[in-house]
Amino acid sequence: MTLRNAVKSTIAAMLMLGAAGLATQAKADAVDDITKAGAINVGIFSDFPPFSSASADMSIKGYDIDVAQAIADSLNVKLNLVSVTGQNRIPYLTDKRVDILMSVGYSKEREQVIDFAAAYAPYYIAVIGPAELAVKGKEDLADKSIAVNRGTLEDTSLTEAAPASADIRRFDNYNSVIQAFISGQTQLMVVGNDVGAQVLARQEALKPEQKFQLLTSPSHIGLNKNEDRLKKVVNDAVAKMLADGKLDESSKAWLKTPLNPDNLKD
Repeated sequence: MTLRNAVKSTIAAMLMLGAAGLATQAKADAVDDITKAGAINVGIFSDFPPFSSASADMSIKGYDIDVAQAIADSLNVKLNLVSVTGQNRIPYLTDKRVDILMSVGYSKEREQVIDFAAAYAPYYIAVIGPAELAVKGKEDLADKSIAVNRGTLEDTSLTEAAPASADIRRFDNYNSVIQAFISGQTQLMVVGNDVGAQVLARQEALKPEQKFQLLTSPSHIGLNKNEDRLKKVVNDAVAKMLADGKLDESSKAWLKTPLNPDNLKD
């Protein structure tokens, strides 16, 4: 073999190896990254009972955590919980600081940026206020002060429904929303049904009640686009929990009601 031919053969071999490497990289996806890391990073609201909140031992527990753990177990990796807010959770996902997001309401606007896996929890958004305050529909929100978690589906739904004269006060987490309402900073609050249920149960003096629903939308698990393998893993894990009754057990434990599969339909 001449020197020229030897050089050509070496270059050809290098190109083939490079092409093979690129092909391997092209096939790599979130599941490969999660498996390699030995952990799945799951974005959660850390103050969102009963979906996720600190327990007596300061660990985060709740409905979302049960489902997230099942997904981690199906991948045979550690569950790593990452606290997010309504404002930063989509950037956390798209920047790959988390692999999936719990408690994401579907919207066409969000679908342009992220993908949605299976619906796994019933959810609706309600306007809550004291019994003495007459509010029956969105037109009655005029001139009322209303607390809501900034950047969430509750915020979007309220903004679309409320008359121009409504005083919408946005806070950075659910605890702040609840405290604003309980302390009288706002007349009303807009939260999910389960957050609201806890307030209704605890505030006997205030006598809060659900006024009306703004939106019914089951909670989905959000993930980045073009992650078909991860989406299948998530969907399979939720389907298994439905089939073996584990999702119903979580619903009874955390949402205080049996799970109605019909409530998981958009």
